[in-house]
Amino acid sequence: MKMTRKTWLKATVASLALGIAGGAMAQQPTELRVGLIPSEDALAMMRASQKVMDQLAAKTGMKVRPFVANDYNGVIEAMRSGKIDIAYFGPFSYVLASQLANAEAFAIPVTKKTGQSSYHSIIITKKDKSLTTVPQLQGKTFAFVDPSSASGHLFPKAGLKGESIDTDKYFSRVIFSGSHDASIMAVANGKVDAAAVADPIFANAVTKGLVKAEDFQVVWRSQAIPESPMAWRKNLDAATKQKVAAAMAEIKGLPWGDRGELNGFAPTNDKAYDVVRNTAKALNLDLGKMK
Repeated sequence: MKMTRKTWLKATVASLALGIAGGAMAQQPTELRVGLIPSEDALAMMRASQKVMDQLAAKTGMKVRPFVANDYNGVIEAMRSGKIDIAYFGPFSYVLASQLANAEAFAIPVTKKTGQSSYHSIIITKKDKSLTTVPQLQGKTFAFVDPSSASGHLFPKAGLKGESIDTDKYFSRVIFSGSHDASIMAVANGKVDAAAVADPIFANAVTKGLVKAEDFQVVWRSQAIPESPMAWRKNLDAATKQKVAAAMAEIKGLPWGDRGELNGFAPTNDKAYDVVRNTAKALNLDLGKMK
């Protein structure tokens, strides 16, 4: 059959389309690199998340490689430099990542224990020190978790500011412990008089037998904080995004870090974290300059 110019053009276009489609399929990643915030020490975080990582691999058909940085900013930097594809951020570290690392929230863990998509920051003391109110903490030692932690720094600092307390001057010494568990143990061991931590992580420390609830006093509680999100790089390919979101929605009945047993991951979006941005503004924090 003689090929006319018209049929030749059609065949060429079809051939190009197949080539482009084939190239896109070839470029689709086979490995998913997952960043995890260090709410516990790195090894504990890896162990606590392993079953979820295994399920994510099974449901997506991809090799899943988890990564835990030494601090919150390490996870942000890993996404900014393209070394990870998705990450489990704290609410404030996510807000920073959305501005600095092109991150986009897409899901939040919902646990069987609470069934909620929010939690609180609490300030804890040891009962044997008889520190039962915030005014009694003036001149005492205090631990925050990390500058980029919502419940371990941002919300308690803003909440106390609303009570006319400047945490930089109110306490005799302020430290950043690096993780919620470290702050809890710092109070337990008398290294600091008080600390701000996430209430579900404190509850989990009690469940694990690290501390006894009756040894502690909760002297302050924050407003509700949106749950820590899973976020992906905005430029991650659409097919991978779809596979990951579908897989995470189906992961249930497994332990997830310090949050306890999962009842799946619910959809979320960037707007849900505007309350975190507003809290940062209340502290006059310039998100564009934070790293």
